[in-house]
Amino acid sequence: MSEPLLRALTRLRGVLLDEEQLVRAVASGHRRGGAPKPPWRRAELRYVDLKAGRRLQSVTFDATQSFTANHAPGDAARDAVDDLLDLGFGQWEVETLDEVHRLRVNKSGEAVVTTTRREAAETAPDRSHDRAKDRLLPEDHPVLVALGISDAQGRVRSARQAKYRQVEEFLRLLDGTVTAALESGKLRRPTVEDPLRVVDLGCGNAYLSFAAHAHLSARGLPVRLTGVDTKAQSLRHGREVATELGLGADDVDFVQGGIDDAEVAPAPEVVLALHACDTATDDALARAVGWQAPVVLAAPCCHHDVAAQLRRAPTPAPYDALTRDGILRERLADTLTDAMRASLLRLEGYRVDVVEFVGSQHTPRNTLLRAVRTGRPPREADRDELDMLTETWRIRPRLGELLER
Repeated sequence: MSEPLLRALTRLRGVLLDEEQLVRAVASGHRRGGAPKPPWRRAELRYVDLKAGRRLQSVTFDATQSFTANHAPGDAARDAVDDLLDLGFGQWEVETLDEVHRLRVNKSGEAVVTTTRREAAETAPDRSHDRAKDRLLPEDHPVLVALGISDAQGRVRSARQAKYRQVEEFLRLLDGTVTAALESGKLRRPTVEDPLRVVDLGCGNAYLSFAAHAHLSARGLPVRLTGVDTKAQSLRHGREVATELGLGADDVDFVQGGIDDAEVAPAPEVVLALHACDTATDDALARAVGWQAPVVLAAPCCHHDVAAQLRRAPTPAPYDALTRDGILRERLADTLTDAMRASLLRLEGYRVDVVEFVGSQHTPRNTLLRAVRTGRPPREADRDELDMLTETWRIRPRLGELLER
């Protein structure tokens, strides 16, 4: 049975503000029918006990990271709850000690609320502030053990902590991007008969390939992943790991070949290119554009091509200070290369964000291009922006050559 949304949210508000009963609340999705889309992909609420006393903790998630705020009981907590209830989320799931309330906004803008009793009431909710961080792949996951990131006891090896951190951060980016693309209809919902087609171009030892397959599969998304690399050793390693994990060729396969010419059919829907060196990233982006892949995640490595062009071309005034010293010139090359790549992808109908992949303390190559195909016609402003960059610095991006722009 449906009911007026305002009435249902008012009732839910009382549950959210009950600091003795509330265990956890999660808001997600967005209301249909023209309602503004929330700025957050997901929001979570729970009460925590800090040195300053009990607080209502809100954690909001965008596509790449989370933001935590603690609100004192009273006006601050009420304002925080009211702000979230006003944002236009399409679903709420609220756990109390005794019940679970689920609210869904239907096409008519009304609320459908179901309440179920918990099988076993908890004696007390967890109010600790320092809970163990949720891991998308726990340390003892078979994939991490098979890849040598974790030992046989399921503990991350000390020498592999940075790699584990890289895997986790990549999965968070992948998870958020795929979720948003599915919800917006930019990415179709896969089935067992027609799984989501993912390709990792320049997969190397396939750490992130296997991690992506494991995480997406755990989410209930049927996946077929293909790893592409020029090295026969990479293919042997990938197939050995797949065999150890009990994955067949219908789950994970590896192809030997170059990024620009490897045979991958049918066309993939999610293209990964992580730390492909120099213009190999351009090859991967051009291949993704040729496939019209709905989702592309590329973490560039070195940027030698544009750096060499900057050394040869005269520096435009008044930017001599940016290229006089080698280290600054190299960093400028990094920035220019990825800015032009983003501009070129926008001209090809993609929405593009340039985000931090993983903290710089873990790897100096920590930029990631996240592109989702919208099919939007190119804007003149995007063309003008790219033309100004190339003409001012007298450089020609490799991706522009590949896309004939």
